[in-house]
Amino acid sequence: MGVETRLVCPAFYEAVMVLPTEDSSENARCTQRRINRLAVCSGAGVRTQDSILQRRKGTKNMYDVIIIGAGVAGSASARELSRYRVNACVLEREEDVCCGTSKANSAIVHAGYDAPEGSLMAKLNVEGNEMMPALSKELDFPFSRCGSFVVCVDEEQLPDLQALYERGTANGVRDLEVITDQARFREMEPNLADEVVGVLYAPTAGIVCPFNLNIALAENAYTNGIDFKFNTEVQTIRKIEGGWAIDTNQGVYETRYVVNAAGVHADHFHNMVSETKIHITPRRGDYCLLDKSAGNHVSRTIFALPGKYGKGVLVSPTVHGNLIVGPTAIDIEDKEATATTREGLDEVISKAGMNVKDLPMRQVITSFAGLRAHEDHHEFIVEELKDAPGFVDCAGIESPGLTSCPAIGRMVAGILRDKMGLEPNPDFVGTRQGILDPDTLTKEERAELIRKDPAYGNIICRCEMVTEGEILDAIHRPLGARSLDGIKRRTRAGMGRCQAGFCTPRSMELLHRELGIPMTEITKTGGRSQLVVGFNKDRI
Repeated sequence: MGVETRLVCPAFYEAVMVLPTEDSSENARCTQRRINRLAVCSGAGVRTQDSILQRRKGTKNMYDVIIIGAGVAGSASARELSRYRVNACVLEREEDVCCGTSKANSAIVHAGYDAPEGSLMAKLNVEGNEMMPALSKELDFPFSRCGSFVVCVDEEQLPDLQALYERGTANGVRDLEVITDQARFREMEPNLADEVVGVLYAPTAGIVCPFNLNIALAENAYTNGIDFKFNTEVQTIRKIEGGWAIDTNQGVYETRYVVNAAGVHADHFHNMVSETKIHITPRRGDYCLLDKSAGNHVSRTIFALPGKYGKGVLVSPTVHGNLIVGPTAIDIEDKEATATTREGLDEVISKAGMNVKDLPMRQVITSFAGLRAHEDHHEFIVEELKDAPGFVDCAGIESPGLTSCPAIGRMVAGILRDKMGLEPNPDFVGTRQGILDPDTLTKEERAELIRKDPAYGNIICRCEMVTEGEILDAIHRPLGARSLDGIKRRTRAGMGRCQAGFCTPRSMELLHRELGIPMTEITKTGGRSQLVVGFNKDRI
């Protein structure tokens, strides 16, 4: 028999868990007890997993809507769609949400001055920016309206700064201001480069945690009845009577409507069903992330004047107290090539120093690269295809896609609502409680939390001071973590100075203990990314 323990996570759930034993039948009973007793978090109260499973019983063979991709665009569409009575599903080829472009970006909430006037990109950028503060409160993810500077280092380019101001004003961006008073902008940002002669100040710009935004949208969609199928790679899409057949590595799914939110692969699926072809180029961006000791070097996001390939290399604080520098903009052909290059990182470092002086680049703790889905016309494509009724594109979602995702989701759901005649979901719960951060508590509150649940007194990640209680919450939440990166994105365990050097074995032990996954099958990020290949004593 297993050992029964009670883990109480105040404000979230109370779950009875049985630690797995070697007996497979006991493991099965343990798993079922976890599922049956696990509660789903919502700001309006606690809803049991049983109630969600009950709502999914008897679902038809054909879905009303299938969304391809669980990045921010797909998850935002799913969340907005869950406001209506609909039988919908998200198909994601990776093992978790937020595994593509949505996890590797600048984490900026753009003000909206950069996109061309009158474009869909400009419209959704400004709308998404305006929606972000309320959404962050509803879904409990980190967001800060810190503002941004676009810096000009040549007096001859000051008219370009003014043109950017005028474009932003035409796009509906509030409170923009061109500042050429050196004393004023240097008081606001003392570490600007000596060559800076003027800035465009956008106080409505901000920063966000892209992982928690994506995860929060998906969790809330799931809580409201949307299915998620992971490790499910779409291979072909075929027109059938009454809808579409989607062939995947996990079998065939049928649906009345398809939403194509497949990121850099969206053109592939679009071109399967439409005679009007589109082309998406993966545009690689390299980044450096600096330690929290450098987090106060600037207090706002610092951009260069935009050029042909975007907004240039930025320097920005993050919502977690780090400093991020990047990205490059390198067009490539391989849609899976997310490795950094020496040349790319050198470019990041040299260009960032043109706008911000004395950058402490010796404080870099990691580097990474992400791919932006650059459509040839540099425009979002959010529409039902005229020659493929029932197929809704959500394609070309590059920067400012993260900012725009709340508005993109609303637009996609609106298209489907009007086409399908959807009725409101009377059980929709629009709020969600995030993972408790003990650092937000007073000493007295934290002591009481640890008294009730000692797991919150056990530090797993020393760099970020992440507790066992937080990791347990991450594992047992709706759409919970199943890998080390899943834990990292939800709790920041492994994101600190040592980059998981200390906490990896302990996080693996928790995944093994809580989910019954053999140590040899625990992965860093799904697929074939196992860390343990055997046991030393087996080889003696």
